[in-house]
Amino acid sequence: MAQLIKLQDYISRYQLDLTRYPTQYVRLKRTQWEKVKQQWLSGGEPMAWEHFGEEEEQPKRFSILKRWFAKKRSIQDDMENVDGFQHPISDTEEHGDGPDLSFEPKIIHRPSNLEELKRMFLDQLFQFQIRWASSTLLEQSNVDPRFYRDSFLKTVLQRLPDNYFVFYYPVIKVKNAPIELDVILLSPTECLCITLVEAEEDAFYVGDGERFWTKKIGKRDVKILNPLLQLNRMEMIVNQLFKHHQVEIPIRKILLSRNGYFDRSMSHFNVQYVDKRGYSSWFLHLKYSPSPIKKNQFEAAQAILNSVETAAYPRGIRNGQKSEEQPESGS
Repeated sequence: MAQLIKLQDYISRYQLDLTRYPTQYVRLKRTQWEKVKQQWLSGGEPMAWEHFGEEEEQPKRFSILKRWFAKKRSIQDDMENVDGFQHPISDTEEHGDGPDLSFEPKIIHRPSNLEELKRMFLDQLFQFQIRWASSTLLEQSNVDPRFYRDSFLKTVLQRLPDNYFVFYYPVIKVKNAPIELDVILLSPTECLCITLVEAEEDAFYVGDGERFWTKKIGKRDVKILNPLLQLNRMEMIVNQLFKHHQVEIPIRKILLSRNGYFDRSMSHFNVQYVDKRGYSSWFLHLKYSPSPIKKNQFEAAQAILNSVETAAYPRGIRNGQKSEEQPESGS
């Protein structure tokens, strides 16, 4: 699974130590998967491990078991094999005192096969990743529930390997003004800036103007803001951050519509159009990135993290509000 480095303006543990947490996340995932798999192979009862993190209270988990059993299908071709990792680690690589946020899978019904077990495990790991990317030992952020239902976020995290770093709609400070970008994928070899264009199923997009495009839905035409404006702005900001921190990594711009189509006559410099016709093959190409995590990938991620906005509050304060017993800072 790809690593969710920054989600919107939520606090991220990767901001605290970018070199530590990617390794720690991979180790945590691997350890818990081996526990789940071995207990299942040995014929044990449904698995539930005791909490071993620093939190005393767990956020309420989303109930997704019903969906697991409604979708019995093979995951060999569309999901990372959790047995293998693109970035092997040794015992000496991880420093610190072990995981400081728990991931304990709750398998309450015995799956019929290993693929079903993987699906259960990875679906729960997705929920955990959002918590991992919105909290630290001392702080946490309020997560919009829509991210737990975001199909593209889930697809990216579950189907891309560990050597991908994901920035999902990060908020960047530009001249003291917050600007929300779209999706940034950092692979070991390049940076992908992705703007999603998704609305009605099978919508057809025509780039017939510099500021506005036409979206065709059946016989109806609707004017929409040119999505290249947002994509180009994102690429410009990311490029400036890389130059400022002397990071050398190629940037590629992707305009993506998983459920619609782009006019094939459209052509813009350094922009790749990916629509419903070519989405599967494009994503499959991303999935098989054999390179390990590289130094310039860490440098690129750190360059972005150095400029992100963060909205968080101390643990123990509900919804970011101080309790009556909590004194104001400076009093």
